Amino acid sequence: MNAGQTRRECAYCAAVPLDPRIRVFRSPIHGYGVITLRDFAPGEVLAEVEGVLYREDEIEDDRYCLWVDDDFYLDMVDQTRWINHSCQPNAEIEAELDGNGGAWARVIAARHILAGEEITYDYGFPHELAEPCSCATTDCKGWIVDSDELPELMERLNREAETEVRLRASG
Repeated sequence: MNAGQTRRECAYCAAVPLDPRIRVFRSPIHGYGVITLRDFAPGEVLAEVEGVLYREDEIEDDRYCLWVDDDFYLDMVDQTRWINHSCQPNAEIEAELDGNGGAWARVIAARHILAGEEITYDYGFPHELAEPCSCATTDCKGWIVDSDELPELMERLNREAETEVRLRASG
């Protein structure tokens, strides 16, 4: 929502539930991101996540989904869907099935977060879904991947590179 613009005049705002503690902005990390509008203490809830629960086989595009449990994912439909990954995150996700056919999720401050700071969490992708990372932190792994699966990813990438070299040499 731009300055002076009402919620009704903002097409994005009419479609996406807004949380007054956070705001979507153009991020230096990647595309859009989410910043805090006030300070948060460690362990404090930054945002409750609104979403739609899906089984893994029902999802066509999981870019904005949180893994909840086993085969269940929560497709985020609020501002939290634009929270970026970081290898040095300042937040974490708590998510769980509620036992009534639904799920809940929330974003929790992992450390003190100042107003205006971008909120990030570690996406922890499995190695098969790893993507290049652009967080640029001092501990950046270079890939958005679960730390435990980084060795598997590196092995796969090395095998693929060796195959590519052999194909070029034979071709």
